[in-house]
Amino acid sequence: MTQKVLKVGSSAAVTIPKKSLEELGIKIGDKITVHVDQAKRVVTIKPTVHVDTELLDWTNAFIKKYRPALEKLSKK
Repeated sequence: MTQKVLKVGSSAAVTIPKKSLEELGIKIGDKITVHVDQAKRVVTIKPTVHVDTELLDWTNAFIKKYRPALEKLSKK
């Protein structure tokens, strides 16, 4: 598929067809990660994974508190 680079203010944009958005699991307003490989002259986009820091902190605290019991359970 070929897309055209559009001027948006002082920046540039490339439209992503609806089918491609669906295939990538990206919706309007989602954050994405853009990677440029200059050697290969390739731009890659992918959905940004959101990590709930509150849940991560809670999980780490739980593991720290119950590590001995969790290790015993893992051996059964």
